[in-house]
Amino acid sequence: MDWNQVEHDWQRFRPAVKSRWERLSDNELKLVNGKREELCAKIQQAYGVSRDEAQSQITAWLNAHDHVTQGAQQ
Repeated sequence: MDWNQVEHDWQRFRPAVKSRWERLSDNELKLVNGKREELCAKIQQAYGVSRDEAQSQITAWLNAHDHVTQGAQQ
């Protein structure tokens, strides 16, 4: 799965993102609106991590979520 799928269907993915990054408020996630760079910035602010670390976390979440999604389809 690539980020375009998440961005396209943000409302469906938002609860999973909230579950992973609990410090992000519902309002912040609403403002992110599926934009990866916005999510990255919010993670940096909320967790005090570097941009590279935030991007790594997003990539790891995306890969893990992809495996869950594929498992559900089988």
